[in-house]
Amino acid sequence: MSYKTLRGIGTSELVIKKSVFIGYASPANSEEEAKAFIAKIKAHHRDAAHNVSAYLINDDKSFALRYDDDGEPKGSAGKPILKVIQNKGLNNVVVVVTRYFGGIKLGYGGLVKAYSDAASLAIENAGMAEIFETRRFETVFPYRFYHTVKETIEKNGGKVVDEEYRELVKFTVETKKGEAESLMNLLIEKTRGRLKLKPLFMRSV
Repeated sequence: MSYKTLRGIGTSELVIKKSVFIGYASPANSEEEAKAFIAKIKAHHRDAAHNVSAYLINDDKSFALRYDDDGEPKGSAGKPILKVIQNKGLNNVVVVVTRYFGGIKLGYGGLVKAYSDAASLAIENAGMAEIFETRRFETVFPYRFYHTVKETIEKNGGKVVDEEYRELVKFTVETKKGEAESLMNLLIEKTRGRLKLKPLFMRSV
């Protein structure tokens, strides 16, 4: 299974009609991680009017989807944050938007926009990452094919993760699951069959 998530933690801060909205977005590999992140932000901003949250966990191990308006009018805060996560096509993500009330009411539509914008900006500042299942294989070949093999791998979505130099060159190559076979066939073609190939194992990165 492949999916998009966040590269790291992102933050944002917006001031709207004297209310301050502080957004936090983070990757989360489980519902427990998401809840722990929310608890951490709530503890840090315990004096805030609201700590609104949403998370979506969806991978090959588990599924969980939750949002919490934390005292804001129903559907005006947590749900819009969740929609931002979904609209960006993200999984395994948690977002918290803290609000310090400035004394001026924003109205339902104003709240939806404020929470959505704070969440979206925090997510953008976190950066995107693609998680996908990979396959590795080894290839052994004569030195004269070094540049041909390396360029073929790198130009076709593969990555050399280990190199060994003895009588022959040995590369450990990593590529997306489903693309390994075509890359191996291309290497055979480019070297006219003058290399050996050995499939290894799969993992998620």
